[in-house]
Amino acid sequence: MKWAKYLVALGALKGMTTVLLVGALGQARYVTHIARAHMIPPWFALVHPKTGTPINATLLITISSGLIAFFSGLDVLTSLLSLSTLFIFMMMAVVLLVRRYYVTGVTPTINLLKLVIFLLVIVASSMGTSAYWGLNPNGWVGYVITDPLWFLGTAGIAVFLPQQKTPKVWGVPLVPWLPSLSIAMNLFLMGSLGSAAFIRFGVCTILMLVYYVFFGLHATYDMAHQQQKPESLKFDDGETGKTGP
Repeated sequence: MKWAKYLVALGALKGMTTVLLVGALGQARYVTHIARAHMIPPWFALVHPKTGTPINATLLITISSGLIAFFSGLDVLTSLLSLSTLFIFMMMAVVLLVRRYYVTGVTPTINLLKLVIFLLVIVASSMGTSAYWGLNPNGWVGYVITDPLWFLGTAGIAVFLPQQKTPKVWGVPLVPWLPSLSIAMNLFLMGSLGSAAFIRFGVCTILMLVYYVFFGLHATYDMAHQQQKPESLKFDDGETGKTGP
């Protein structure tokens, strides 16, 4: 049965290659939209005239991913990718609660303040649970404090805040309990990662924020105003035609 291990290795290699190709092709579409917003050079948004695919964005993703994988260890990439994914999932749960319970110009200020307080309680208690598990895996006293706080924060949203938006067709059920549980679970899993992953994640986040604040934000703002100019010019021409002789 020695031949079986080669068959399994071939299947695993094919599976990993397929996942990498699908990931590269999908990420290239994100890069295309980012380039169309001029956050990166718009050259990466060009589409091949025959295939109709964003060839420049695809090359950028594949080459950069290959270089990072070639010069980085697998443990470094897996920990950083896990932390980034868990952080995104946690933020999505927070955003879902905000969208359900807050509408600009409609939600009273007192309800917004309550929502912020309850969210802080949920996040802080979840972080406390994760930190206590990392410091004292066999203990239980800390959970007596953090778990009831998480429950009170979630119950506070459910009891004291009315939902401002309801999904028209389908939406996440058991709101706010299910999103709050997602926040707690993702933060707990993030706490199981090493400190080096948090340092790398913090450095990457700071670099991206600096790039966005000093370049990306201004580029998208200028691009939005350039798209509005033709409409304003047409409006002005129409007004001129009406007032002219």
